[in-house]
Amino acid sequence: MATALYVAFVAMLYFSQNRMLFLPHIPGRMLDSTPAVIGLEYEQVTLTTADGIELDGWFIASQSPGPTLLFFHGNAGNISHRLDSIHIFHELGLNVFIFDYRGYGRSTGKPSERGVYRDAESAWHYLTVRRAITPSRIILFGRSLGGAITAWLAARTNPGAVIIESTFTSVPDMAAKLYPLVPVRLLARLEFNALDVMHDITSPVLIIHSREDEIIPFDHGQALYQKAPSPKDFIELSGGHNDGFILSGNIYVQGLKRFLTKSFNHIETW
Repeated sequence: MATALYVAFVAMLYFSQNRMLFLPHIPGRMLDSTPAVIGLEYEQVTLTTADGIELDGWFIASQSPGPTLLFFHGNAGNISHRLDSIHIFHELGLNVFIFDYRGYGRSTGKPSERGVYRDAESAWHYLTVRRAITPSRIILFGRSLGGAITAWLAARTNPGAVIIESTFTSVPDMAAKLYPLVPVRLLARLEFNALDVMHDITSPVLIIHSREDEIIPFDHGQALYQKAPSPKDFIELSGGHNDGFILSGNIYVQGLKRFLTKSFNHIETW
């Protein structure tokens, strides 16, 4: 009986990986609000990917001529659940482009590892071609799963800076911690191997993580930082996985500002 249950559990892990990682229905696909709620004007953007998926996003312009931040969010929810972060980046004088991956929010399709990489490529193309923004004026930012997507894209492009927040080294590494009695590395159908591509990033890198992160261990952030080439910085947050950047307050904001100032000379002279 025990053996049969173990085999069934292993089979579930093997076949359910996409459903376990991608959580667009938590807390829901419906957009709860827009940047207008926090007093920001925004442009509704629809992108069409190379494989015909339509992605929904917002471009929030800054009143200052600052760099543009391309925002890759985590594995749950949608763009309407990221207004706190949008507000922070806007206050730093950045333009912000945020979009929902396929299968999230109002975007069509179903999420997959290769699919969200295509989504990332489409977002980069939108900024660099359709909006004609110089790559060196683009900041790639990713939180949690979005950090792994950020690392993948950064290793293939030449952005002005890269910010990876509360991110794992890889899906198999996370699974090995969660299921130590299962040969998860042999079963893994998803990789999102941020650690493996860190050495290919040529832009300044900022890694952000909290020791109190209850979902992704702090040593994952440390490993990403160690693998990243210089110039690089690290911000240690307080608080949990989803609220550390809010609870850390000034430490978070001032750390971002220091990194951006170094990466783009003087932040006051955008």
